[in-house]
Amino acid sequence: MQYRKIRMGMIGGGTGAFIGSVHRIAARIDGHIELVCGAFSSSPEKSKETGQELYLPEERVYTTWQEMILQEAQRKEGDRMDMVSIVTPNHLHAAPAIMALEHGFAVICDKPLCLSTREALEIKEAVKKSGLPFALTHTYTGYPMVKQARHMIASGELGPVRKVVVEYPQGWLTEKLEDEGQKQATWRSDPAKAGKAGAYGDIGTHAANMAEYVSGLPIIKVLSQMSKVVEGRLLDDDSSALLEFEGGVPGVLICSQVSAGEENALKVKVYGTKGGVEWCQEDENTLLVKRYGAPNQIYRTGVDNSYLAEAALVHARVPSGHPEGYLEAFANIYRNFAMAVRAHFSGSAHNPVYDFPDIDDGVHGMALVDAMVESTSSANQWIEVAH
Repeated sequence: MQYRKIRMGMIGGGTGAFIGSVHRIAARIDGHIELVCGAFSSSPEKSKETGQELYLPEERVYTTWQEMILQEAQRKEGDRMDMVSIVTPNHLHAAPAIMALEHGFAVICDKPLCLSTREALEIKEAVKKSGLPFALTHTYTGYPMVKQARHMIASGELGPVRKVVVEYPQGWLTEKLEDEGQKQATWRSDPAKAGKAGAYGDIGTHAANMAEYVSGLPIIKVLSQMSKVVEGRLLDDDSSALLEFEGGVPGVLICSQVSAGEENALKVKVYGTKGGVEWCQEDENTLLVKRYGAPNQIYRTGVDNSYLAEAALVHARVPSGHPEGYLEAFANIYRNFAMAVRAHFSGSAHNPVYDFPDIDDGVHGMALVDAMVESTSSANQWIEVAH
């Protein structure tokens, strides 16, 4: 494996799917990974069509994910897939992840981890038994300026953390699109496929993960208000929460998919005793640094920035002034995971500067979903986060 690409199989992501093509683009940007097989849809015809569009050999396009895992496991080492990318709706994460791990394949999975905390713990047990790398695509942690913000907080440059604020407004569910048969709205508003949380499960989990990643602190308690703003919707489309981080640090989280006019305005602010950092996904190359008693500073990404930390520099690809956005951040997750897979199978150590969200992030994320839902259903009480 040292002198060849990591071979990837994909579950989901067929023709017309929302996120599958994004995963495939991200996986191939750095040249470490090649797609060799897939079970792209529950429809055998659509899976075959997708395989043809991707120029895969007919015998490597499978009708079910079970068939793919079993048949790939029987292929010779060096020919079979090394890892599986799972890009299905939430209810179809756990079973293929566990089966892939049990048959010796590393797994990278779309977020949130699965449908429930029970499933999350089952996946974690499978990861533990296999010893294989596992990644969760909390994409926004892959941005260079997010890495820089995390470094500045972790190094103590801005002092101990005192406050964390994160928000993620979208507007695409302002209308009840699920009644119109819009595919992405339909499954995200269905508890059987999305789980017990709607907007929070979809984008609130990103926001919480971002707050924890940059601050370096886990969320241990929540007090939430999860709302169904659009009449007749089955799951929340707007959620707000007070947070308590480890050490008693206070925080605020807001996520919404009914904020008309918003696109993907994820923003995180972390304040220490000496100043704070602010980053927004819609201006991804910029990190605003606010030092106590001094003018604000604007940090910019780019490979020629000597003032940036190594963690930021190794995740930047292009010269200053050029957009480095969502696909590149996504690619950082895939590249770093591919490096971990290569290190695992070659018996070498993985460099932690090339980090990625792992199974513990996934389990904790599902525990946060539980706590958010319980807090709202318990008349907005503070709820401790398990796991």
